[in-house]
Amino acid sequence: MLKEDYQSSRLGTVVCTGDSPNVLEFSFVTEGSSNEIVVRRGEFVSVVTENGTIIARVQNIVKINRYYQHAEAVKEYQSRGEPLRSIFPTDRWQYTVAEARVLGFWTGNRTVRPYFTVSPGAVVRRVDEAILSAFLRLDTKDGLRLGHLGHHELEFTPSLDRLLSKHLAILAMSGAGKSYFVSVLLEEILSRTKDNGRLAVVVVDVHGEYEYLKDITANDLKVPDAQFEVEHIRASHIQIPAQNLSAEALRSLVADMSAVQVRDLRRVVSEMRENSDSGYTLRELIIHVKDDETISKNTRDALASWLVGLDDTGLFGRESVPDLMEIIRPGKLTIIDLSDFISLKKKQIIVSHLASELLYLRRQGRIPPFLLVLEEAHQFCPESRHELALPKTRIETIAREGRKFFAMLCLISQRPVKLSTTVLSQCTNQAILRCTNPYDLEHIGRSSEGIDRPSLEAITTLEVGEALFVGETVSVPTFVKVRKRRFEPRGSTHDLLRAIKKADR
Repeated sequence: MLKEDYQSSRLGTVVCTGDSPNVLEFSFVTEGSSNEIVVRRGEFVSVVTENGTIIARVQNIVKINRYYQHAEAVKEYQSRGEPLRSIFPTDRWQYTVAEARVLGFWTGNRTVRPYFTVSPGAVVRRVDEAILSAFLRLDTKDGLRLGHLGHHELEFTPSLDRLLSKHLAILAMSGAGKSYFVSVLLEEILSRTKDNGRLAVVVVDVHGEYEYLKDITANDLKVPDAQFEVEHIRASHIQIPAQNLSAEALRSLVADMSAVQVRDLRRVVSEMRENSDSGYTLRELIIHVKDDETISKNTRDALASWLVGLDDTGLFGRESVPDLMEIIRPGKLTIIDLSDFISLKKKQIIVSHLASELLYLRRQGRIPPFLLVLEEAHQFCPESRHELALPKTRIETIAREGRKFFAMLCLISQRPVKLSTTVLSQCTNQAILRCTNPYDLEHIGRSSEGIDRPSLEAITTLEVGEALFVGETVSVPTFVKVRKRRFEPRGSTHDLLRAIKKADR
């Protein structure tokens, strides 16, 4: 480091305050004038020692002035109509103290838990970017370029393996930038070349927010050699083959089917499969149930009624549309657009079928590793029991077992408190944007092993587009400013006033 760079990197000097410095924290007086912003809350700082570098983060900043320490003295001078600064040199005795939390000790190109304290009088400096990148375990070569660290110029480039291999949850209140961040994430995945490793992605798009991506090109991503494909599939075009549904699967789609009814239905399904080489429809299964005299009339009527209700959804047919083995390919993004449906049950049935089939095919090795992105995840795997939570058990199965087969989940929710704790706890990595609901914050705190109390409290103050990353993707909770999208939706309007003016033309 050049001498001028070495000097400019100085932020302050470690001081004694109460029980610090200690192994876990220290305070330092900042350089420069009292009104100069030298360091910011959340910024990474370092102290270089003979044994290595202490990495810490600023947790709080306190401004101190000895002339304003006694309220009664300040009040007395106020009553005289004379400000203190006109009588005493208050500016000379004003200084700023930053309180820092020790995150780790960097030595020998590896991170070690802190086991000694910095010394009073030690110089606090900005962190060298190369050291900070290595300390956070970023992948500067092949990582996903998602943004920049808060208060730093360092690009945030987590490795695809660390971020996605053990599932990712994206949590925030409405309007905090969840969908925007997902768009950036999808851009990065599509930008990968064969040499970098391409991933198959399926997005369950509840509100049609990602339809615009079907028009994206490699030039839009500024990666001319990127090879990818985007397919947009409307929910109304999806067909689930009735022959693939076991009696137990049909039971999961309706309520209150007894064990006896399941037993009779199982036999009927078995007979249909034996006698049909080209598959069958749900309507044909209903006719078979009604004609089976070995089943009691009450059971026949009940089974037929349930099956008719399922058939009325229009989701079931003779063949699978689309063919998942055809659409799940490396470098391909498949958008399942559910915005055509108002019925929550129809959405539940599609997601249940999709989750089940994707995991089954991946276990068999018939499709490549994939990422299933699930918008409004709390609708499909809620914490509370609900008769419409049809996909819950299947999503929980992927959450528990999918990582063994590289079947990965990305769950997106604006109500973390309503999201299954089982699923959320299996999402080793979390990107948390602004969230102010105390119940949601408490739920996040309980299910996130890597988050500490100061970071949890800071979530309420995040700006739109800022995210806190916790989990295995980074060594410590890290605040990130999400980058701008390279490809913007054409003609979309997200501002109320603009939408009103557009409609009034």
